[in-house]
Amino acid sequence: MVSIGYTIMGEQAGPTQLVADAVRAEEIGFDFLAASDHMSPWLEEQGHSPYTWAVLGAVAQATERIDLMTYVTCPTMRYHPAIVAQKAATVQLLSEGRFTLGVGAGEHLNEHVVGSAWPPVDVRHEMLVEALEIIRAMFDGETVTFRGAHLHAGNAKLWDLPPDPPPIALAASGPESCDIAGQYGDALIAVQPDAELGRRFDESGGRGKPRIGQAALSYDTDEQQARKRAHEQFRWFGGGWDVMAELPATKHFASAADAVREEDVAEQIPCGDDVDAHVAAVRKFIDAGFTHVALVQVGGDVQDPFFEWAERELLPALREL
Repeated sequence: MVSIGYTIMGEQAGPTQLVADAVRAEEIGFDFLAASDHMSPWLEEQGHSPYTWAVLGAVAQATERIDLMTYVTCPTMRYHPAIVAQKAATVQLLSEGRFTLGVGAGEHLNEHVVGSAWPPVDVRHEMLVEALEIIRAMFDGETVTFRGAHLHAGNAKLWDLPPDPPPIALAASGPESCDIAGQYGDALIAVQPDAELGRRFDESGGRGKPRIGQAALSYDTDEQQARKRAHEQFRWFGGGWDVMAELPATKHFASAADAVREEDVAEQIPCGDDVDAHVAAVRKFIDAGFTHVALVQVGGDVQDPFFEWAERELLPALREL
């Protein structure tokens, strides 16, 4: 059976609401929580971006059953990998073994804030591999001194080490990142229901490991309102990862999405309260071989009615898949 998750999306809600939403998601039966880890929203209309790791610490204490994960953290620029290892180990302890560290090569939007030049994608992948070597060694209890081409660590050690280190899931959007995920990851993360990503992941060593996708939806009893909200807050979504990773600020995302129409967004994101339409969006991931799908309800101010509808209609329908 596929695991159905809920995304506590920091780009569209503040920290207090994210914790409350996480508790509610556990109460109604979601299997896991995916937490975005950004410095900035994609668009000003979204309006939020709290510190994810503080939110995760609070969520770990406020929940009991539901699994947690970052979707995703970049462990190379804004955060040093030794610090990511420390944060992940701490959340794993606080959650009593419910945490997965989801990592990726990053986005310009979030990583440029430390003042470093944004490297090309091949260098970002090299940096990610070096970060994984540091994190894995620290999870194994080693005191790590590392001198790579891009990253360094000196006598880095985790003094509070969980009995079972967090699994590491890697985000991938193309052949090279799939190869890295297969070689170094315990799971694959992808935002598109592309079976080719899974095939490449398998060939690179990922066969039999989880594949975690994410599906956006815009629930509302008023379909037109759902379409309007999806366009206002998610019109950036259609540019493709190659474009999104390179844009440095919200104004650039707004400019890139300037010609995107409401109907264009509605073609990609199911809008309204037709359960079958939302189930069909999740089914695309299942048909592509994904084992986990995290839902994103567009709009921070409509989570309560979404939860009521999800408990009553959506989750029972998804359980039948």
